[in-house]
Amino acid sequence: MTGLSMVIPHSLSVHNANNKRSGFIKKENLQIKSMRAVVQRVASASVEVEGRMVSEIGPGLLVLVGLHESDVESDADYICRKVLNMRLFSNDKTGKAWDQNVMQRDYGVLLVSQFTLFGVLKGNKPDFHVAMPPQKAKPFYESLVEKFRQSYNPDSIKGTINQKYLSCIPFSMFVSIRLSLLCSF
Repeated sequence: MTGLSMVIPHSLSVHNANNKRSGFIKKENLQIKSMRAVVQRVASASVEVEGRMVSEIGPGLLVLVGLHESDVESDADYICRKVLNMRLFSNDKTGKAWDQNVMQRDYGVLLVSQFTLFGVLKGNKPDFHVAMPPQKAKPFYESLVEKFRQSYNPDSIKGTINQKYLSCIPFSMFVSIRLSLLCSF
């Protein structure tokens, strides 16, 4: 298995000392203040809750979505657009790697709400104070799933939200991309 992890900035203009654009981003100047997604390319994936399968896809993307307390509709638009357009699949006709997105391959997308993506350790105890509260997160997440369905084939989008313990089982084709919106201080 191989893994790939990257942060993709959103609406961020970075300049060097001569006020020229630079591709280098100093992490100490940035703070993640909105939605996070961990995108995994999979041959298949399923979600089980208390031993019962609640959702599954064949080839495609498993997307763990963490909602921040300050998320707004434009954050959901960005995550939806980026996930659906990430070129994570090879082109079978040309042999070119990293050439096609999930829509071009007609693959599935399994979205899983994952508030723990905003966990931080306070001593030895996890704290999730910046994650969106459950009463606000559920309708926001449901609107995100609907946004994916409107942007792609509705039958190819599977979404699950559950406050009970769940397990996500991705199978092979393992590539992981961490997607965050970055804001300057």
